[in-house]
Amino acid sequence: MDEECRNCPALCETRTQVVHGYGDVDADFLFVGERPTASADAIGVPFAAETEDGTAADGTESETTLRRMLERLGLCDATSPADEPVLENVYLTNLTRCRDPDRRPTDEEIANCDPYLNAEIRMINPEILVPVGERPLRELGVEYTTTPADDLALPDDHARRIRGRGFELVPMVDPREQSDAQTQAWLEEFVDLMASDYRQTKGRRER
Repeated sequence: MDEECRNCPALCETRTQVVHGYGDVDADFLFVGERPTASADAIGVPFAAETEDGTAADGTESETTLRRMLERLGLCDATSPADEPVLENVYLTNLTRCRDPDRRPTDEEIANCDPYLNAEIRMINPEILVPVGERPLRELGVEYTTTPADDLALPDDHARRIRGRGFELVPMVDPREQSDAQTQAWLEEFVDLMASDYRQTKGRRER
């Protein structure tokens, strides 16, 4: 994947670096956000939200983060550094690879990055897609489910298992915006999923 991508001229001016996907390339669980966080833009790892001392890259106190949720599920080594988290059975990526600090990506910018995302999904071939936030839910819902896009929305679909075309989707509200109850509901649903025979989703034998 192109480290010097110039497909989105406006984002090229604001990004620190291109933030490609990161994690276990044999993962069953693939998480997709909308764009890199400020910390991800700084260190190059999707969903990065905090340094080892528990503060965000901009010095503010961290709130709920995806990393902490993954740690609670046993999918991320809590002792691993922020810039090289040790993930097991998880791959992290975004709809777009570059960040503008003042706005969300345009539809054109998301379309420009779509080949990267599709390549990652084909390469990882996960069992479960986790759209993190409203925009990823709509984008992945259109592509990978038969559910009408207008019927997909957060928070209504938070922690709900949605049957897809070759995948199952388990959407979540952005962790930084979740209530404690929403965090607990999603974690409980995912624990149940991990304990189930979720690989039957694609009719594959266990790896």
